[in-house]
Amino acid sequence: MKKLTPVLIVDSVEAQLPFWCERLEFQVVASVPHEKALGFAILVQGGVELMLQSRASVAVDNPAALERPSHSTLFFEVEDLDRVRRALAGLPLVFDERETPYGARESCVRDPAGNTLVFAHFANAT
Repeated sequence: MKKLTPVLIVDSVEAQLPFWCERLEFQVVASVPHEKALGFAILVQGGVELMLQSRASVAVDNPAALERPSHSTLFFEVEDLDRVRRALAGLPLVFDERETPYGARESCVRDPAGNTLVFAHFANAT
């Protein structure tokens, strides 16, 4: 294996962009239209890449992916948890900042599509 890129299925790609691009500073590097909206977008920030695909696009492209509900949790290792927390200010937290037994400070929210996002900073990371 060489790479893993999560694909999040969302009702509307456009509705997700303010969260990912304005709050978390991702950039849209590619997009594909579907009907009169975006069907797909690739977003990057630093070394992190993720894809957003609309349900309408998935229904045409890979309908089996919609047969069962799916739930995702994304775990992001970040350099500056305080900066991420400021960017997410005002959003409901899944859990507030915590210290973990494995040496991370973490905070957790849901994106507008309902996916759980854990942001972690390891003080002793190399």
